[in-house]
Amino acid sequence: MRLETERLFLREMTREDFDALYVVLGDSDVMQHYPYTFDGARVRGWIERNLERCRTLGFGLWAVCLRETGEMIGDCGLTIQNINGALLPEIGYHIAKKHQRRGYGSEAARAVRDWTFEHAPFRMVYSYMKKDNLASSAIARANGMTLLDEFTDAEGKPTVVYGISREEWKEQKR
Repeated sequence: MRLETERLFLREMTREDFDALYVVLGDSDVMQHYPYTFDGARVRGWIERNLERCRTLGFGLWAVCLRETGEMIGDCGLTIQNINGALLPEIGYHIAKKHQRRGYGSEAARAVRDWTFEHAPFRMVYSYMKKDNLASSAIARANGMTLLDEFTDAEGKPTVVYGISREEWKEQKR
């Protein structure tokens, strides 16, 4: 699997992505809205879970790489998440701090959204995040998603849910 955009390509993760992914998931600034910053064991587990997802489901989080250099700058993809008690298809993303604020997250998320509606049976796709995670909310909106729900998560934090339907996606593509 390989998705290409103007400036990026997304591909299945490999175990060799450990160092690049550790830079992202091990950065407390990047992970400030996550319950924890990853150590080496968690990064290895993250890679293994995504390899397993790709093998069994045909999708997961993929490596986000710069087309120009091939450098892996983060991850983005589709997973099934428990969102306020419902298992839903969710587009998630993490971009290395030095590559943020350049539109890479939005570009990768749009590619995953398009892949999802072209290759998966889901009628809706979602993204959810802590309410104060303004950057992730901006990516969801740039991806054509609208705010659908707000709830308090298991950590007691306000969380928002954005989504887009297949029909809305088709309308936006016109």
